Amino acid sequence: MRKLINPSPEQWPELVKRPTKNLEELEPGIQETFRQVQERGDAALLELAEKFDGVRLESLLVSQKEIEEAEAKLPVELKEAILQAYSNIQVFHHTQQAEQVQQVETMAGITCWRKSVAIEKVGLYIPGGTAPLFSTLLMLGVPARIAGCRELVLCTPPSKDGSVHPAILYIASLLGVTRVVKAGGAQAIAAMAFGTERVPAVYKIFGPGNQYVTVAKQLVGKGGVAIDLPAGPSEVLVIADDSANPAFVAADLLSQAEHGPDSQVVLLTNSEDFLDRVEAELEAQLAVLPREAFASQALGNSLGLVFDSVAEMLDFSNLYAPEHLILSILNFEEALESIVNAGSVFLGNYSPEAAGDYASGTNHTLPTNGYARAYSGVSLDSFVKKITFQHITPEGLQNIGGTIETMAAAEGLEAHKNAVTIRLKEVNRV
Repeated sequence: MRKLINPSPEQWPELVKRPTKNLEELEPGIQETFRQVQERGDAALLELAEKFDGVRLESLLVSQKEIEEAEAKLPVELKEAILQAYSNIQVFHHTQQAEQVQQVETMAGITCWRKSVAIEKVGLYIPGGTAPLFSTLLMLGVPARIAGCRELVLCTPPSKDGSVHPAILYIASLLGVTRVVKAGGAQAIAAMAFGTERVPAVYKIFGPGNQYVTVAKQLVGKGGVAIDLPAGPSEVLVIADDSANPAFVAADLLSQAEHGPDSQVVLLTNSEDFLDRVEAELEAQLAVLPREAFASQALGNSLGLVFDSVAEMLDFSNLYAPEHLILSILNFEEALESIVNAGSVFLGNYSPEAAGDYASGTNHTLPTNGYARAYSGVSLDSFVKKITFQHITPEGLQNIGGTIETMAAAEGLEAHKNAVTIRLKEVNRV
């Protein structure tokens, strides 16, 4: 980790920059993938699976038999863990259901209200690759079902033998998702955006992925298909003082670093000695990690900063706007009001970020790369849109008509004014 003692505020804007890649250079290849999928549909998906995933598929769709057999392949312990996580995620997201629709009379004769309506068709992308993220299917599928989305399409890359990880299929079965497509990368995003013979086009696409998936989602977002949020490599920022456990902090940092070489972890502390102890723990824990190579590279992107006060650390954190923020400090309750930019926050020494990743109930699909300054993580609201309604009586039109006519005339929009004037003449005649 890069180590700095009391960096000046003038240095902060440079320090909060993430490791960046020039993703624009990927766009031509992804556009070519899009073209193939648009022109040749399923045939292109099958060819691209062989090209990029090294598998010759007999069918794009997972069969019902494969879904049914998945449960038998999973250890009982894992199934029980999945069911517990499923329950907690349901409980948390059920609380986000919209309150009863309230009608408001803004003035006599004018009634307005707003209603939440589920997005009818959503696409869920679940990465495979170096780690099949079946937990992400829970995080996306549970709120989609609670929201009432009518159609869920699941895309996930197949393994070399053409199968899909049984945990993904088991969770798909729990969620009632029957359309599981063996497709990964930009071609999966293209299929859900444009539609093919067996993959229906959806209205919004959710889920993380590698740099090709990230750019593909950005491109379809420009073309009118909504996406969940801007996503980049995983990150965590830990604020710790001497009351924290160096082994706990090191474990939290490594839990994000092992995601991939482009992840970033940041430690803020008020003790240089504590930082040294965390670094010693990092070295010891890193040596036994199966994903040591990924985590080591990520640590090369990472920071250990020493500040004089918790207030300074919170200011730096708000500028950084971390995906995950851990407060391993005494009296963390006093710091809560100062947190304005973060995706998800973990409080105290016994709230590891991994709990949110899997099973505590909050959603782990969160804004990265500083987007927490303006974006929320995925929630029930991500799967609905809000529609406003209004009803105006003849009395209401008389009350508001003059206001509308004056404003429309001032903007030079005569047809707008006339839409009111013509009605007022009819009302006044009566």
